[in-house]
Amino acid sequence: MPLSTLWLLPSLNNRVGSCATARLINVATKLYDAIVVGSGATGGMAAKELCEAGLSVAVLEAGRKLDPEKDFTEHKWPFDLPFRGFGQPGVIAREQRSSVTVANEYNRHMYVMDTEHPYTTPADKPFDWVRARQVGGRSIVWGRQSYRMSDYDFKAASHDGYGEDWPLSYADLAPYYDKVESFVGVSGSLENLPQLPEGKFLPAMNFTCAERILKKGVDRFGDRRLIIGRSAILTRNHMGRLKCHWCGHCSRGCSTGSYYSSPASTLPAAEATGRMTLISGAVASHILVDSNGRARGVHYFDRETRASREAFGKVVVLCASTLESTRLLLNSRSRFHPAGLGNSHDVLGRYLMDHTIRVGAGGILEVAQGPVTSWDDGRANGIYIPRFRNLTSRRKDYIRGWGYQGSGTRGMFPNHARNISGFGAEYKKAVKNNWPYSVGIGGWGEMLARRENYVALNKEISDRWGVPALHIVCSHSENELNMAKDIFESAKEMLHDAGVQITFENRKLAAPGVCIHEIGTCRMGKDPKTSMLNQWNQMWEVKNVFVTDGASFTSSGCVNPTITMMALTARACAYIAEEMRKGNL
Repeated sequence: MPLSTLWLLPSLNNRVGSCATARLINVATKLYDAIVVGSGATGGMAAKELCEAGLSVAVLEAGRKLDPEKDFTEHKWPFDLPFRGFGQPGVIAREQRSSVTVANEYNRHMYVMDTEHPYTTPADKPFDWVRARQVGGRSIVWGRQSYRMSDYDFKAASHDGYGEDWPLSYADLAPYYDKVESFVGVSGSLENLPQLPEGKFLPAMNFTCAERILKKGVDRFGDRRLIIGRSAILTRNHMGRLKCHWCGHCSRGCSTGSYYSSPASTLPAAEATGRMTLISGAVASHILVDSNGRARGVHYFDRETRASREAFGKVVVLCASTLESTRLLLNSRSRFHPAGLGNSHDVLGRYLMDHTIRVGAGGILEVAQGPVTSWDDGRANGIYIPRFRNLTSRRKDYIRGWGYQGSGTRGMFPNHARNISGFGAEYKKAVKNNWPYSVGIGGWGEMLARRENYVALNKEISDRWGVPALHIVCSHSENELNMAKDIFESAKEMLHDAGVQITFENRKLAAPGVCIHEIGTCRMGKDPKTSMLNQWNQMWEVKNVFVTDGASFTSSGCVNPTITMMALTARACAYIAEEMRKGNL
C-alpha cells in the first residue's frame, strides 16, 4: 500500500444531526473482535497485529485525520509564518498550561488545548501533561529515541530490594522487540552492553566532529561509553518507506514517513488487511459492561456534535496513552466496578512515574572552532551515554540509574555572535570564521514507583464532552533528588575532561511530566492485590480488557519507553489472538 493511502481513508465516523450528549445514537451494531482505543504508537501496533492475526478491529481515535500537505510544516521556513515560528505572543501560553516548550507556530495544531482538556494538580506539586489528539497521536511528534529495557529494569526489585519486579523478563519480551524494530525501522550501533540490549538495527547515523571528541573523553573513564542515539528514523529505504532526507524538523510531521509514526507505518498495514475500521473524532468516555461485569464495548462522543455513541467488541484494548487510558478506566464505574473498572484493591491510578530530566551542563568545545564546512542540525538524532551507576556496584545515596542524552553540533543560527566583538563586514567575517561547536548533555533518570503518586477523577471539572478531568498528584522523592546531584557533577566532570568550556549548568529537576514519558497507574504485576494487569497486559478482574500503553509499566527504568510499549502491545496481541482461537475470550 502506498504511504499516502492512510491519509486518504474516508471518515468512518458518520454524522447524525447535531444531537446533544443526552441522546444516545447507535450508529453501529456490528460486533468487532476487538475495540482498540487510541491510534498512536501502541494503538497502531495493536491494530496491525490483531488485523494480521485475522481479527476484525475498530480503532477509536479522539482526534481528526491530518492532511500532510496542509498540516505538516517540516519544510516551511520561519519567514513563511506570520510570527516567524514563535506564534502570536501569549496565545500558546494561554492555551497550554504546560511549561514544556514543545508547541510552537509550526505544530501548535498537533497538541490539545488545556483550556478544552483541563486537569488539576496541587498548587505545590506541578505536573505537565502534554497531549496530542489526532490519528497517530504523539507518534507524529515524538522524539523517536528507541532503547530496549534490560533485566536491570524488569528485575530491578530483585537487584536492589525496592518495589516489585515486572511479571516478565527481558527474554520474554526480546522476540517482540525484534518484531517491532524490524517493522518500524530503528537505526543504531551494536555495543554489547548488558544494561542496553542490542536491537534489530538499520545502519547507525554518524557522529559529528564534536561528538567524536566528546566520545574520547567519556570513554576514557572506563565504566561508561558514548554511543550514537538509537532512533526510529530510517537511514535506508525500509518496508516501502523512504529513508530520511535530513530536514531536521521531525516535530512538525514527516510527509515521507521516514520516521516511525502509526499513520505512515502500522495503520496502513492494518488497513491493508481489510479488517480495520478507523473511527476518528471518537472521544471515549467509559467502557460498557454486560450483566456479568465483562466489557462489551466502549461508549464515546462524537468530537464535533457531542452525540453519544457506542462501539461493541469481544475484547477492548486500551492504547489511549497512559493517563487517558487510566481516566477511561476510572470513569468506567458500575455496580460491578464501583471504584473503576477492575479496581477492587485501589491500585488503579497509583504508582505514576515520569523520567527525570533537565539536569546537566553544556558549553563550547575549546577545539574545532573555525569556518563552517557543513551543518549538523539536519540529523534529527543525538548521542547517548547509557546507564553506568548501580550495575555491578551500588551507591549508598540512591538506587537505580540514568542515561545522558545530548549532542555536539553547529546549527544555522549564530548563537555565539553575542560573544564576538566588532562591527560591519569584519564582524560578520569574524562570526563566520570562528563558529564553535555547542556541546551539551542532560540526564534522563529513573523515577521510583510510589503509591502516593497518583491520579484520580476530579468530578467538579469536566472536559467539553462532560468527561471528568483528572487530578494529578506527583512529586519527586529523595532518591530522584540525590540522583540529580550525581547527574550534575558527573556531567561537568565528563565535559571538562573532553575539553568543553562550560557555559550552561542546571542542577534542578524539571517538574514531573516535562519529560512526556508518563507511565504507570495501571501496572502489571504478579499479585492482583498490588497490580491491575497480569503478564499479558490483561486485567485481572475483567479478562477481556487489555492495557498495553505506558500505564502498564511496573517501574520506569531510565530509557525512553515507547519501543517497550510497542513490544508489550505486540506480545499482548499475540496472546489475544491465540486465546480467541481457543475460545477463551
